[in-house]
Amino acid sequence: MCTAMPAFAQDSADTAARDGNEIVVTAQKRTERLQDVPISISVVTGEQMQQSGGSQLTDYAAYVPGLQVDNAGSPGRSTLSLRGVAPIGPSATVGIYLDDAPIGSSGIYNRSQIFTLDLLPYDIERLEVLRGPQGTLYGASSIGGLFKYVTVQPDLRDLKAKATGEVFTISNADDMGWAASAMVSVPIIADELAVSGSYSRRETPGFIDNILTGEKDVNDAVQQGARAALLWQPDPALTIKLSAIWQKTDSDNQGILYEGFGGTPLAAGAAFLSTNNQLADPFNSEFQYYSGSIAYDFGFAELSSTTSYSKLDIFEVSDASRVFGGAFGGLAPFPSELLQKKFTEEVRLTSAPSTSFEWMVGFFFTDEDNTHSQIVRALDFSLNPIPGVDPFAIVGLPNTYKEYAVFGNATWKLSEAFHLTGGLRWARNDQTFTQLTEIPLAGLSIGGDGTSREEVVTYSVSPQFIINPDTMVYARVATGYRPGGPNVALPGFPTTVGSERVTSYEAGIKAAFLDRAVSIDASVFMLDWDDLQTSAPFAGGINGLVNAGTARSKGVEAALRIQPVAGLSFGWNFAYTDATCTETTAACTDGDQLPNVPKVSTAMTADYAFALGDSASARVGGSVRIVGDRISAVESSPLAVPVEGFATLDLNAAVTFGERWTVRAYARNLTNEEGRITTNVATTNPGFLATIPLQPRTFGVALDLSF
Repeated sequence: MCTAMPAFAQDSADTAARDGNEIVVTAQKRTERLQDVPISISVVTGEQMQQSGGSQLTDYAAYVPGLQVDNAGSPGRSTLSLRGVAPIGPSATVGIYLDDAPIGSSGIYNRSQIFTLDLLPYDIERLEVLRGPQGTLYGASSIGGLFKYVTVQPDLRDLKAKATGEVFTISNADDMGWAASAMVSVPIIADELAVSGSYSRRETPGFIDNILTGEKDVNDAVQQGARAALLWQPDPALTIKLSAIWQKTDSDNQGILYEGFGGTPLAAGAAFLSTNNQLADPFNSEFQYYSGSIAYDFGFAELSSTTSYSKLDIFEVSDASRVFGGAFGGLAPFPSELLQKKFTEEVRLTSAPSTSFEWMVGFFFTDEDNTHSQIVRALDFSLNPIPGVDPFAIVGLPNTYKEYAVFGNATWKLSEAFHLTGGLRWARNDQTFTQLTEIPLAGLSIGGDGTSREEVVTYSVSPQFIINPDTMVYARVATGYRPGGPNVALPGFPTTVGSERVTSYEAGIKAAFLDRAVSIDASVFMLDWDDLQTSAPFAGGINGLVNAGTARSKGVEAALRIQPVAGLSFGWNFAYTDATCTETTAACTDGDQLPNVPKVSTAMTADYAFALGDSASARVGGSVRIVGDRISAVESSPLAVPVEGFATLDLNAAVTFGERWTVRAYARNLTNEEGRITTNVATTNPGFLATIPLQPRTFGVALDLSF
């Protein structure tokens, strides 16, 4: 059956993984009813992602209250923020997990804030989005919240397979796009051992034209991914899981358009979707992930171990000719390569479910080895190296990050109506860093090494009042941190920068009424953000990181679902976020709005499912997404420009025959809104704004087969 849009992010609707008629999540690292978890959580299922016609995180963000996804021109080149905690520093503020293992670097020199894992929506069971700091259970870089992919596990009982073929068109694109996916799950030994495998490929045509070179549709992209998994339960008490994931993204050019200040055209007569790069700016990303877990149930508690290794290799090129090319009278491609290798291990002992007291203790370790290199080339206009000048500049930033942590979490069920949950985590990170900067033409060579060590304690406390099985109110105080590290190796610079800290206060309600025909999840929150990692000028006019300033984010989030009759449902998600600096520093003025955070975002959805005779069914749905105005940098910055909000209309429909064949159709951005996901002052194209546009009107049809 097709599931249309209204179920998106309905925190208490029947939209997630199910145990009977209940939604279950693993937000607290144990399987629980979503209704019972004293955390603000949204869930989006893999089926919902597929049925919407979306293929990347920007397609779903508006359906999750408080989530902002700022794409930087290609799938896998995105920045996440939750509750206004935008990454104004050099690393991520939202933790990313793939099942039970963290993904992405925690260090400050690896641009983790912009390279968020963006998996193709296939073989994904659900997304869990946890709002507010999650430092106690999930550790570093989750000061705004957590984004968790939960993958589909092999089926121990039944042979299952599915396949999908899809074609779609995008306004302003000359070519048609297509996608194909397939998955199979095979029980090797009934009720004991099963394996599964999947593959997916998506080719998206470009829709931005280069008015300088005359090339059309320059920003085409190819995404492909594969997954293999094994589930083995040789004994009812023993579970072993193995998983491997591979994903690759190749874009001939990044999806960045240029426009004049105030939204004026790039040139006289130029269309909105235009660029004027002199050189190609490709983006290539390859992600590999391997994990293994083992869990044994002793009766009173379960002992589990999860081990993972991930590797992210990114290569991208920017056209810096208009910045550096004038120094030598040529072209200046600016290639950058990032290689991240991350090993993690987590061991947990988790008590059995109890009516009085539940607990968990754990140990976590991660070891990262990262390399970040940048080169400014010096080429003539025939793309040949200029002798004695090429390369114009070289920067190398190899670094390592190790973290050790112990944590605990417990829930005291003092009565049927009152529960108290608390957690504590101690962590230590050790980092090393080497910097090499060379400008051969000037005879300049600067280098140095740095180290840092820091210990951090985070905690959470959550009282909850259970009014009845369908209604719960809660409060939560929680802390999180974003690691610091060794600083730029130059004279006069501080040798290290400390971690950022966030303390969050929230209260919420999760309730269902009228035999669950109406459900609501709502919360109010305030986050205090201390020791912001900001850039400050030092001797010679070179900037380095310092801890300076504070910020506060406060707001309201709500998700409402109404099902007046069987098959018909309406949904509404809403978030109001007021995120501002609260202290004047060199980087921010008291009262400045934080960048890329809309004060208001909302989504309204409708869905109707009905039978077509005895062996077929249909579903139609639609949604309106609204993202409010934002600002590109803190308001007092000379680089701050306003970013106008946008609204989009999406429609989808499906017909299923015999529970095996499904024909789907969808339209995204039906009104062809010229929305701006992000806009910034162009650093490599002086005098212009660099904008990531909303994907133009897209029509698609798909055929799904399952058995």
